[in-house]
Amino acid sequence: MTAIASFLRKTPVTRLHDYFTGSGFTSLPPVDWTKPEAEVVEPLIKAVDDMDEREKQRVVMNASQVAALADEPGQNALQNVVINRQVFDTLEGANNRSLWVFLNEPDQFRKAEEVRYNDERRRGRSWSGFEVEKDRVVRRDAASVADFTKAIRERFDTPHVHVDVFDRHRVILDDQECDLVQVAVYREGRPEDMLGFDANSTLSRRIVKPVFEAALTYEADTGVIEVVANTIADRRDLTAYMARDLLGIDFEEKHIPLREYDLRMLLKPFDFPTDVDDGIADVTVKELRLMEVGQPNERIILESMSGADRTVWEMAEERIGLDIGSSGHVLSVASEAPEWIVTRARFTIKFQPGPSGGRGKSLTLTVTMPHGCNLKDMTPHERLIGDKYLRRWGILTDSSDIGDLID
Repeated sequence: MTAIASFLRKTPVTRLHDYFTGSGFTSLPPVDWTKPEAEVVEPLIKAVDDMDEREKQRVVMNASQVAALADEPGQNALQNVVINRQVFDTLEGANNRSLWVFLNEPDQFRKAEEVRYNDERRRGRSWSGFEVEKDRVVRRDAASVADFTKAIRERFDTPHVHVDVFDRHRVILDDQECDLVQVAVYREGRPEDMLGFDANSTLSRRIVKPVFEAALTYEADTGVIEVVANTIADRRDLTAYMARDLLGIDFEEKHIPLREYDLRMLLKPFDFPTDVDDGIADVTVKELRLMEVGQPNERIILESMSGADRTVWEMAEERIGLDIGSSGHVLSVASEAPEWIVTRARFTIKFQPGPSGGRGKSLTLTVTMPHGCNLKDMTPHERLIGDKYLRRWGILTDSSDIGDLID
């Protein structure tokens, strides 16, 4: 009940009233919705707990869906697709906005889930990008979508495929937005058997047919198709079908190279220049993972904990003989200073306190040579800040980065 209680306490009673009275629940005990909010929520938590198990589980599932879009990435996803922005923008509270869309624009709520699915996996292991023609119009007529759907049915040998095609945007540098068309694909997989309990609490095997999701986006300004799917073969084929059936072009497999990161500048103390307007108080390197040239199977990790009285570079100089241009210290066991390569770095960006005071927020970035970075796991605002400064500091190189210029 913890998840349900949290959902009920964070959502305005007026919206909860809309949900419970309009969702066909028959086992909910009477609730006096006219009482003050503080006198409604606690009895409502008890009332939900007394519902029959099937309906209570539906509340649990719905609460989980609503909560999943109540954080910053989820709110951005909803804002991408909601139709009635005039109402949406006036609602107070993330749970309130999320549940309002769930109740009033269920198709758009599902599309917001699809936006989040795509963006969370962008630049990850299940992602690929392909360069195609610019300025194409994505076909949405019934015949084109039917051709695209048929190709997926035949490719995956499944009778059931669902396709959504819709407009959206993505925030890029300097709070600008790029326009995208997203194509969400759901397909039924092969039957699988799994253990489960029946109505008599007897353990038995049941046959289920899983549903697999994939997502594609096309940015007309750059001519880039990005695709999230399980395997590279799936991603390549889905992109080819989209190019042929929805863009009307031949697909020539031209991959977008993975982002490249360069950590060489961190072999010596680095100043990390920032803009005053971003309110950054300090940037501190907390961890370096180093490899000695000629020893590719070994790594050394140096971590500077909170309260340490020296920098990670000073630690490296003392511990492994890293030449940072000061004392030129060389370990006694070495005949000459070893040559090191930084293979991973973790550093923290600390921000000034906000208007209300208190401690400023912090952003921890982890970069792994040559293609790894945790930016993809962060909120859109954090990605913008991280992307901006990784470029400025020379850690993120632009030579292989095309598309909308953001992670």
